[in-house]
Amino acid sequence: MGALDSIVKQGKALYIGISSYAAADTKKAADILKQLGTPCLIHQPRYSMLDRWVEDGLLNVLEEYGVGSIAFSPLAQGMLTDKYLNGIPENSRAASPNGYLQTSDITPEKVAQLKQLNEIAKQRNQSLAQMALAWLLKDDRITSVLIGASSVAQLENNLASLDNTHFTSEELKAIELILS
Repeated sequence: MGALDSIVKQGKALYIGISSYAAADTKKAADILKQLGTPCLIHQPRYSMLDRWVEDGLLNVLEEYGVGSIAFSPLAQGMLTDKYLNGIPENSRAASPNGYLQTSDITPEKVAQLKQLNEIAKQRNQSLAQMALAWLLKDDRITSVLIGASSVAQLENNLASLDNTHFTSEELKAIELILS
């Protein structure tokens, strides 16, 4: 943390951000940085409907310290899109032997879960990707999400998630039931 503080004080960076720190480590880092006089501005954790580790204390720490959060991999490497609703297509990340997403990640149970989530998205007049992004952004502790788009159409689809970030309590309960 001292090196990060030094970089900011030398004018080589404007702010400090960290990525993928657990709640306890984030708290330690934020305390050290506060003592040094250069607060931590942002934390970038991996977070999606399918990867919710940040809910086990990290989001509360970020809120307590006033640190923003930019979620990366909000679509779970593409699983929270319509791409995998019928299994693993050729030329997909899961079909590539060198990618982060493996064929073993796309189980029949996972596909069934994705299909159930997709039905809720349809009822909300959203794509699965739009609903997955909106679901993250409904939490005030999430400052933004980091999306990757390989086409203008994907970018427009993802941005349309902002058109409906409100969820009814019934929708949230149904989503939780599917994800649990």
